[in-house]
Amino acid sequence: MTENWMVAELDPIRRLRVLAATLPGAYRHREVLLPAPVDRVWAVAADLEGELPHLLPTVRSFRYTSGEGERRTALAVGRFGQRAEFEVVLRPGWCLMQSRFVLGAMAAVPAEGGTRFATLGGLRVPGARVLRPLTGLLGATGLRRLAEHPALRD
Repeated sequence: MTENWMVAELDPIRRLRVLAATLPGAYRHREVLLPAPVDRVWAVAADLEGELPHLLPTVRSFRYTSGEGERRTALAVGRFGQRAEFEVVLRPGWCLMQSRFVLGAMAAVPAEGGTRFATLGGLRVPGARVLRPLTGLLGATGLRRLAEHPALRD
């Protein structure tokens, strides 16, 4: 019965936009056009253990604790010693990370002139809307640091 139904595929950026529009506590997603090929951008962004602590000022370390392939578990340690276990889905051009209280996502697609890259972050707690300005600043800082990364310079 469903063999003739149309299927709508969303690229990673569109999928991230849907999450941003529908998840409570998510701050407005951010998108930038980076003048580097998508494979170079994603190599930096997807290196969560090596690069996430450099990109996000609130993260001191991020280490995988179990799993392999595209589904893993990781432990994040914050600047003040706080710890959170994250479920991570990581595939080419797409990353979704969620803990009990925090949500983060990244997406990248090829675009004319380089790579369209997007992020989404938010808190999964009551009253998260009050903290949107702070989480928005963190997202902007992460994007700026990624854009300035030495691996993305010509």
